[in-house]
Amino acid sequence: MMEKKAQKAVELFKSGYNCSQAVIAAFAEELGIESDTAVKIASSFGGGMGGMREVCGAVSGMFMAAGIRYGYTDPTDHTAKKEHYKRIQKMASAFTEQNGSIICHELLGIRPEGDNLIPRERTKEYYKKRPCAEYVRCAAQIFAEMTENDEIATHGL
Repeated sequence: MMEKKAQKAVELFKSGYNCSQAVIAAFAEELGIESDTAVKIASSFGGGMGGMREVCGAVSGMFMAAGIRYGYTDPTDHTAKKEHYKRIQKMASAFTEQNGSIICHELLGIRPEGDNLIPRERTKEYYKKRPCAEYVRCAAQIFAEMTENDEIATHGL
C-alpha cells in the first residue's frame, strides 16, 4: 500500500495539484474525507505556504493527514496533544533525515523573494528544476508507513 499511495500522490502532483494537495488527496478516501474537501483545505499550503517557501507543502499535507487520522478534539486532553505533537515531530524528523530540511526554500535552494513566490506553469523544465514530486513521494511514504505500522499494532499482527 505504501508505494501505491506514494505513486498516487506523485500522479496528483504531476496532474497540477500543489504538493500539499497531492499528499492529502492521496489518502482522502482512507481518512473519510471527500477529495474535493481535502484539496480545498490543502490549497493554501502549496509552495511552502501560499508560495512563501516556508514549511514544505508536502510536509504540511502529511501533517494535515495525520491530524485527520490521529488528531485530538478535547482541548483539555494534554496527553493526547502531547502524543500527537510527538507523532508530528517524528514525521518531520523522518522527512528531514531523508531530505535535509522541511523548509521549502532550503529544499529548493532558492531565496523566498520576488518571482519565486509566483506559481510556475508545470512544464518539463519545471520538473527538471524542481524535485517537488520526490518530496511529495517521500511525505506520502512516511505517512503511509506510519499508518501501516499503526494498523499492524492495532490489529495485533
